[in-house]
Amino acid sequence: MFVCHRPITLLLLRLFGSVASLAIHTPAPPLPSQIFPASTFPSNVPSFPASPGVPPSVPPFSSSTTESTTRARCPLTTSPSSVVVRFEDPVTVNCSVPETGFSLLGWEVSLEAPQPTMNRFLVWSVNSVTDWKINSTCYALSDHGGQCSIKLPIIVYKPPDNVSISLGNHCGPMLEAHRYTLHCEVQRVAPVGRLTVTFYKGQTALRQLRSNNTEKEPVTEVFTVDIVPSKEDDGVQYWCEATLELGPEGPRRPPVMMSQKLNASVHFGPQLICPGKLQVREGERLLCDVTGNPQPSVIWYRDGQAVALPTHSSRNHAGKYIVWTKGHLGQKNFTVEVEVLGSFGTSNSCNRCFLSAVLVIQMITWL
Repeated sequence: MFVCHRPITLLLLRLFGSVASLAIHTPAPPLPSQIFPASTFPSNVPSFPASPGVPPSVPPFSSSTTESTTRARCPLTTSPSSVVVRFEDPVTVNCSVPETGFSLLGWEVSLEAPQPTMNRFLVWSVNSVTDWKINSTCYALSDHGGQCSIKLPIIVYKPPDNVSISLGNHCGPMLEAHRYTLHCEVQRVAPVGRLTVTFYKGQTALRQLRSNNTEKEPVTEVFTVDIVPSKEDDGVQYWCEATLELGPEGPRRPPVMMSQKLNASVHFGPQLICPGKLQVREGERLLCDVTGNPQPSVIWYRDGQAVALPTHSSRNHAGKYIVWTKGHLGQKNFTVEVEVLGSFGTSNSCNRCFLSAVLVIQMITWL
């Protein structure tokens, strides 16, 4: 009978063993400490409930306004795309995300940042911009725990308080053919790196300069250009013009300010303004001017004697003259050779008439 029941005993042992083995390999429910934590948000944004059960291996979003690949990954847009605002003027910018999958939209800005929102757009508005170095970034948090952002370019500008022109280290009249430096001072302008200064002589532009200064707050800067005046520049006006070049997002008419006009006085001479060989007809006045600024004194000499220029020339006035001049820049001597022409055009016209008469008489005699 023991033998007969042995197969039944073995069968029961195998059944219990299979059940025990099955119970051992069944996984237990996960403990709370074993659930993967959601990705943490950046410290610079307020906390927001994360979607549970998302693995932390999802890569975070990143953004750069200069890379097209990043633009494709970060769908944020701002309107306008860049801002040019005068200091203490208001500004309003809208940031939006056209796609779903982003749980939070916010602004990170140094001036009056709005509260984040779960909407698809968020407006940043300031009544008075008072920060010269303002930084503004719109960001969005993904449902996958990452973040994307876009930086808003902002230019805060201020026209200059005053623009003036002067001669550096010089006062009074200038001397012909000497070098001088014009100074154009632009007071308290921002940003000076956007400033263009143009120097003018009358209505002719002499030179255009720009600053290499990257300071964003108002500064005073002096621009210079060298000039070498001539006698033709006596009485001209020098001036300069300062223009803020703010680009297409700036004012329709760029801020422009002109300096006062600087009247130039150029001392030159003495200079002789008649040829060294002067022809004059009989009976005419002998004219030969000497110019300069200021007007020089002039004395005419002939054969070592001071003479006055004749008002009615004759052949006796022909000859060589020495012109002695003295002006602000010193004295000069010029030599002028005077030829007196006959009243009919040349000094030999009478001789030609006499020969013609003799020739006519001889022809009549031959006939």
